[in-house]
Amino acid sequence: MSTRPDTIPNYKRLPDTEFAARVDDLWHRYADCDLCAYDCGVDRTAGETGACRVDDTAYVSSYFAHHGEEDVLRGHEGSGTIFLAHCNMKCVFCQNFETSHEARGEPTTPDEIAAMALELQSRGCHNINFVSPTHHSPHLVEAVRIARDQGLDLPIVWNCGGYERAEILEVLDGIVDIYMPDVKWSDDAAAAKYSKAPGYWSNIKGSLREMHRQVGDLEIDDNGLATGGLLVRHLVMPGHVENAQGVLSFIAEEISTNTVVNVMAQYRPYYKATTEERYEQINRPITPEEYQAVLDHARDVGLERIEYDPNMADEKHGWLPWR
Repeated sequence: MSTRPDTIPNYKRLPDTEFAARVDDLWHRYADCDLCAYDCGVDRTAGETGACRVDDTAYVSSYFAHHGEEDVLRGHEGSGTIFLAHCNMKCVFCQNFETSHEARGEPTTPDEIAAMALELQSRGCHNINFVSPTHHSPHLVEAVRIARDQGLDLPIVWNCGGYERAEILEVLDGIVDIYMPDVKWSDDAAAAKYSKAPGYWSNIKGSLREMHRQVGDLEIDDNGLATGGLLVRHLVMPGHVENAQGVLSFIAEEISTNTVVNVMAQYRPYYKATTEERYEQINRPITPEEYQAVLDHARDVGLERIEYDPNMADEKHGWLPWR
């Protein structure tokens, strides 16, 4: 049984014919793939692979009730998280590189993904949280349609790296309830070097505008659970304070000062960041001074709903968590 209150998920309101048209649109894109900002144009239905290094077979690495997400997602029973293998970004510091780069997962159909979502709902999870979903949007949207017809009524969380295409996001309008992009870079050079994502900043700006147009600011019910809206993550990187400040300035000035932003301090070097000399700048944790400079900037630009790590913040500044 769902633990969700009376709020109706977006996809429950979408007419069947429109839902079917969205699914068909996405499936056809596998043949000339433009599902993410790389816009590779490969025919994944013929076994070709692009930046994500996978054809039109979806792989799921795991699914479970996740208790490590933001409080508004995990609640008491957890966020119903479904991890997709592969990724449309190639961050050299990825802490989940076994899944995103080395593609550990099982081939999975939309029917099987729908069954996973329904099982997570039966366990009491508060939402269905698709992690690294972009490169397999067709499978996931069809899975939501199948699960809806079998009783799914939890919010859908699109937990992505932000390297989206506004045109594809438009297809998701009325299907996704909560967009949760991890907005990594306001510096295209850094994005290309560390995430292998050319033109990331110009792309993410358009993507954020489209996400916010669809779902608005994050809404939270009386139980403290997110029911819909935009929740932005930003991982502060060592030596890149100005990069973080650029992200926060854009959100405050161009999206909304009421945007929920989780300013994350947990960066640790993983994967290639620990072994290759050219990534030496990010081969260390961030400092408290770097983190505080980012929080100070968030306050200065007027952001009102900041989640932060109190163990890294200077309490003398009087900064309080938004929740």
